[in-house]
Amino acid sequence: MARYVPDIHTHRWIVLAPVRSQRPDEEKEEPVAKKTVCPFCYGHEDMTPPESLRWGDGEPNKPGWLVRVVPNKFAITDVHEVIIHSPDHTKDLPDLSTQQVELILKVYRERYKHYAQEGQVLLFCNYGKESGASLIHPHSQLVVIPRQIKLDTLSREPVRNVVEENTHFTVYCPDFSQWPYEVWITPKKDYVFDQITDEQLYDLAPILQGVIKKLHEKFPDLAYNYYIHPGSEWYLRVMPRTVIRAGFELGTGLAVNIADPTEAATFLRQK
Repeated sequence: MARYVPDIHTHRWIVLAPVRSQRPDEEKEEPVAKKTVCPFCYGHEDMTPPESLRWGDGEPNKPGWLVRVVPNKFAITDVHEVIIHSPDHTKDLPDLSTQQVELILKVYRERYKHYAQEGQVLLFCNYGKESGASLIHPHSQLVVIPRQIKLDTLSREPVRNVVEENTHFTVYCPDFSQWPYEVWITPKKDYVFDQITDEQLYDLAPILQGVIKKLHEKFPDLAYNYYIHPGSEWYLRVMPRTVIRAGFELGTGLAVNIADPTEAATFLRQK
């Protein structure tokens, strides 16, 4: 089980999860081995814990699924799940069909709703080596954090440097951006993420795909993180990992952004 340790002076918390040290790291393995041992690919369902949810055909814990949810074998928190985006070992969000991305978002909604009464639900995705991902096969994760722990996350930033918008969402690069080419996607109305409608999901899927695709154009070997902020004023924050935080940032807590958010938004608006 996870241990939550508070700092009595700053009221911040850390999570002790020694099991995380046992995670596999495909980035250190030979390319030939990457596909054959991937626990998220078809035919390797027995390499994960029994699934919590599957969308698609076939028997439980067998091939045929489109999106698969399993408990994380190397959990950070007491509730920690992996959401496997598709059976394809290499396709990132822009490479999947928009219908597949819609399905992933529906699974996000389903699992968020399932755990909403148990604590603070955080959905996040690590893609690429620099993001902290230990497996290549694209996937997201869900964790539940006790409500008594105050999360050190950002409130929604003011909308400036707009990239695009549609009926339900606005995409922009906040003036406060801490990472070069950081992008936020925010709903135009406030609600908890598990209340998102199918119509809103259908608007979110192509916008999210478009943002990641454009970032891939700028950074061909892109690694990135995104998360969905819990609460009624949720947002989806995409952070390209194009720089390494060094002594100044770690020592001061100040982020150094080498890209002007206005210029980043201009680039992202280009077709």
